[in-house]
Amino acid sequence: MTLSARASVFADVLEQDEAVQQLQISAQSPLHAYFFVGPRGSCRWEAAKGFAALVLSSGFDSSNADRAINLVLRGEHPDLVRVSPTGNQYRDEEVQILINEASRTPIESKKKVIVADRFHTANATAVGRLLKTLEEPPPSTIVILLGENIPDEQVTIASRCMTLEFQPLSSSAVSTWLLGEGLDEENAKVVALASGGDLHRAADLMNDPQVNDRFNMWQTIPDRLDKQGHIAAQIVEEIQHRIDGAQVAIDERHLQEIEALQEREESFGVRGSGRKNLETEHKREIRRFRIDELQFGLTTLANTFRNKLHENPSEAVTRSIEHIRRANTALRRNPNEKLLLQALLISLSDEEI
Repeated sequence: MTLSARASVFADVLEQDEAVQQLQISAQSPLHAYFFVGPRGSCRWEAAKGFAALVLSSGFDSSNADRAINLVLRGEHPDLVRVSPTGNQYRDEEVQILINEASRTPIESKKKVIVADRFHTANATAVGRLLKTLEEPPPSTIVILLGENIPDEQVTIASRCMTLEFQPLSSSAVSTWLLGEGLDEENAKVVALASGGDLHRAADLMNDPQVNDRFNMWQTIPDRLDKQGHIAAQIVEEIQHRIDGAQVAIDERHLQEIEALQEREESFGVRGSGRKNLETEHKREIRRFRIDELQFGLTTLANTFRNKLHENPSEAVTRSIEHIRRANTALRRNPNEKLLLQALLISLSDEEI
């Protein structure tokens, strides 16, 4: 494989030059386990596929190597296995799937690559079960753990892995990627901001015709606020209504997935197979979507106040930005959405701007 071909497998990995360089070197003599750590949408999965493409195509002639690379990059190679938790965290049976896969020999290549999504959600029991596999790994198996962080109970696991740090994507990098996907400059800028550095969210939002309307709504909030409490209540209702509208596409997809599951159950005479897990995953996805939307809105709102601060510095504007920062931080604690927004807008209304 040529040097350019080795580099091209990482074409979808943005702004992670150091990690890519390490993986290119490591692919020549791969280790048994890796831990890719970084925020959602920072191209960890794309990097895992690129690394797997190098490993699983090794030892083949040119045509067979190209075939292996194409299958890996499409996520369809039989020796690339992706394991994801169906709920909020890995359950025993899902970790067991990973362990069982690790013990099986490769089908086409000399190696097998197993990628575990969202491994930061694994509890201490799951970590303990996997530890033995990482301490005594089958020689033909490579395990890649993907996590947003390394919790305290996973430090021992991480010590058995080569850890690679993935940085949040810049808004400019996401915007450039969106331009390459055919989005115009103005929409690319808004979608990049709304994505929060998450490339996967950017890919979803680029087909959302209402994202600009939501952006404009958040920008106008400071000029609409006054001392009347009902104005804040009206704005909160509008925010939730706009987010509900954006959520419709997700709700429709979830309904299709439930209907497809029902059809499979009827075809095979099985009831309840995977339904609870699917519903749990749907709830998690909706919650994550709404948090992302609120973070997008609060970032837009904070930027609007920063522009005001630049034009007319005042303590009231500075305090307003701090109110928004605290609300953004509070989102991590899974608060009541309506109460959080009401408290924030009332605080902003009380400032003399």
